[in-house]
Amino acid sequence: MSSSHEHDHGHSEADPVTDQTHDTSWSVNLEKPHHAGDIELTVSQAMDAIEHTEPGNHVNLVTHGDNGHPSEYLYDALEELAEDADITWEYIEQCGCGGHVTRVHV
Repeated sequence: MSSSHEHDHGHSEADPVTDQTHDTSWSVNLEKPHHAGDIELTVSQAMDAIEHTEPGNHVNLVTHGDNGHPSEYLYDALEELAEDADITWEYIEQCGCGGHVTRVHV
């Protein structure tokens, strides 16, 4: 059997978090069921959201509670991005549903 079936259920099936550049502050939902346990997808889509945020604005990254606190997996990627981009971030809160909100200022 071909191993291409494994690729049928990869990250390519996840809808992009945005297809536009936001010239306002906004929030991105990274709490959908397909984000639970998929750190790679969550980080990738968080980076996409930041790249689609115009300078002078912020994006709230709302991450799935099953992935743990964002400092465990997201902050290293933010540190790396900050080497090339003018961003800062702060942890805002844990939502009642268990998710976490990290605000990234661009």
